[in-house]
Amino acid sequence: MQRRSLLLAALAAAAPRAQAADAPAASWPVQPVKLMVGFPGGSSPDLTARALAEPLAAALGQPVIVENKPGAGGNIAAAQVARAADGHTLGIAINGNLTTAPLLYRKLAYNPAKDLAPISLLTTAPAVLVAPAGLPGGKEFLQKARQEGERWNYGSVGAGSIAHLGVELIKARLPGFNPLHVPYNGQPAVITALIGGQIQMGLMAPGVAMPHVAEGRLRAIGLTTASRSPLAPGVPALAELGVPDYDLQVWNALIAPAGLPAAARQKLAQAVAAVMQAQPLRQRLLALGWQPVGSSPEELRQHIGKEAEALGQIVRTLGLRLD
Repeated sequence: MQRRSLLLAALAAAAPRAQAADAPAASWPVQPVKLMVGFPGGSSPDLTARALAEPLAAALGQPVIVENKPGAGGNIAAAQVARAADGHTLGIAINGNLTTAPLLYRKLAYNPAKDLAPISLLTTAPAVLVAPAGLPGGKEFLQKARQEGERWNYGSVGAGSIAHLGVELIKARLPGFNPLHVPYNGQPAVITALIGGQIQMGLMAPGVAMPHVAEGRLRAIGLTTASRSPLAPGVPALAELGVPDYDLQVWNALIAPAGLPAAARQKLAQAVAAVMQAQPLRQRLLALGWQPVGSSPEELRQHIGKEAEALGQIVRTLGLRLD
């Protein structure tokens, strides 16, 4: 009896401490939230972050401050999020930060699977395969590309980018399609080379590509998703043009340090899912060329795994390393 009394007393004494430990997570956030973006102002991840910041701040009851930390394709910012110990630092990541970065960089400063917690898939979009306006479109373009082989070139914003790996994935799916890769320092340089005819194709997000297509400076060949998209009206999917088993998107996701308490992660994911359904934010993102999503953490985890497998095969086949 005495032993039982001592045990009950010990449990009673521990209960307030357990409640105190849970309190910070239950009341999270208790200070402004920092949203790290690994790309400069005006980039797609930056525009997504700034569109999200105000409604998310209203939902959480604390300011959400966007901070740009560009470099290494977003990996510098992702590493800073992974190391953050203040409980209030989050990040906007792109495909590569969470899928191919561990394969491309031997000395990556973070492990996406261990150091980062997926919160929500925010936005998705097909990439658009574009060409100079003077080239043919549709199946005729792909036929000519196969005839030209390595005499044709494609541009990207750098080795290991979705614009690079996406074309390499077309190569893997379409025998005889073999344009050579030309990396550029940024999307404007790729567009200039396309318009000038120095390269014959490139992959880019609809928000970047379609204004040039509408003005007649570029031709939209096809989309990298399995079906058509309202983000690029009238543009066929590459699958329709004879590229089999091809489905690739560009996307932005919200991530947190793995050490953020589970209750805080759950509260954050629920808040994001709610604000992503609000019409003002949805309309703003659609105008920027993005399809709003707002997934659960588990849905984002599965999305990352599926894409990491597909693009990882391409990276290993190429033997690609960036350090």
